[in-house]
Amino acid sequence: MPARLPSKPDFEAIEAAAIDSADHRTMVLALIGNLVFSWSNNESMFIYVLMILLETDEVSAAIVFATLNTTRARLELVQRLGKAKVRDRDTMKSLERLIDRFNECTRVRNELNHCMYAVSERGEITHTHAMRIRESAGRLVLGEVRPMDEARIKELARTVNELKKLNRELWDYLPRLQTAIGSAERNRAQAPSP
Repeated sequence: MPARLPSKPDFEAIEAAAIDSADHRTMVLALIGNLVFSWSNNESMFIYVLMILLETDEVSAAIVFATLNTTRARLELVQRLGKAKVRDRDTMKSLERLIDRFNECTRVRNELNHCMYAVSERGEITHTHAMRIRESAGRLVLGEVRPMDEARIKELARTVNELKKLNRELWDYLPRLQTAIGSAERNRAQAPSP
């Protein structure tokens, strides 16, 4: 049985009609761009968290960070080092909450970075089709199809705003983490030798 390909779009007709939907498409693409931009800046903030936890310089922390090839692996390292080095319970809980919030934003970012975008005959982005294989009724199928409707646009805007807020909170958290690590080091240095 030969593979059934979708019909080839009429690109010229779509491009001609797309002028009328340009404002909406530009708004959607700007939201996606802001999501990617804000997400990347937030992921990079964990280099500074790692720098503090490893008690090293920025370049060394970035080397360790970049050596791990997934965001999940990088954040697991940060969490494990936090559990090993942060003695102040509130400081550690704050780190875990920051990571959890970042992971929730990562879900939205991954969904939009790893999908096919469907475009109507008028050039409007109508829905996304996730590039994630899933099992349904015992068969493997391509991932979820979601409309790019008003609810989805609001979800995107909320996620971008959450990432902006998270970035500021990460900046505020760094000195607190540094103080907690410094206090733990001073306590170890002052402890009597066995």
